[in-house]
Amino acid sequence: MTNAIDPAATDPAATVELLHIGGPTVRFRYGGHTWLTDPTFDEPGVYPGPVTLRKLTGPAVSADRIGPVDVVLLSHDQHPDNLDRTGRDFLSRVETTLSTPDAAERIEGVRGLENWESVRLGEVTVTGVPALHGPEGCEPVTGVVTGFVLRAEGLPTVYVSGDNASVERVERIVERMGRIDVAILNVGAANPGRFGDTDVTLNGRSAVRAAEALGDAVIVPVHAEGWAHFSETLDYLARNFEYAGRGEQLRIPVPGESLTVTAP
Repeated sequence: MTNAIDPAATDPAATVELLHIGGPTVRFRYGGHTWLTDPTFDEPGVYPGPVTLRKLTGPAVSADRIGPVDVVLLSHDQHPDNLDRTGRDFLSRVETTLSTPDAAERIEGVRGLENWESVRLGEVTVTGVPALHGPEGCEPVTGVVTGFVLRAEGLPTVYVSGDNASVERVERIVERMGRIDVAILNVGAANPGRFGDTDVTLNGRSAVRAAEALGDAVIVPVHAEGWAHFSETLDYLARNFEYAGRGEQLRIPVPGESLTVTAP
């Protein structure tokens, strides 16, 4: 008997190569460009502010060793666990940084995208999509954040959630943008205590609901370790996906090790 070969498993166009640096920082190749999400390259330390944040682990790859990056996708600039000191310096080395209109006002060289606004970079169309960094009405406290959807002819559609806690936002993105093939989701139930017991990123239960909204998209969870304000582990997340019958949908990256994701 001849075993059938899945074309997607052998077609390079159906794959996305990722490298998790740590926290929300992921480098990936897509559409002839190298992309980086939320640059965080500092070593462990303390970040004072309205809420003091504590970084516990450094990056798996330093900023000096990450190699050339064409585009940074910056979900927001207000919090050091998404853009730290070294990350800010790194932006000056990158030709294009996309973020919120608020971030564009604060950081020279950043291009802001409104929700549903698109920009074409080579063969790739990048669309800014809604994200909510906490409960409804949290923006005056946490600030405005954004996610991104990347599309290119013949390539998987990639969703980068940014710091989003809202399943409803994910449902709205799917309704408007259509099929998502690969979703990089910030998880970990981040909770610095500003809204009591309400998390400001996806937790194990809400991440499963987001995955349900995303259909059979491959889920790559990040931003669940390395800072003291994360309240759930990736093991807990994986159990929730297993119990929901979605364990095979999850691809947990190991920081510092390349991960090739094949679109469904």
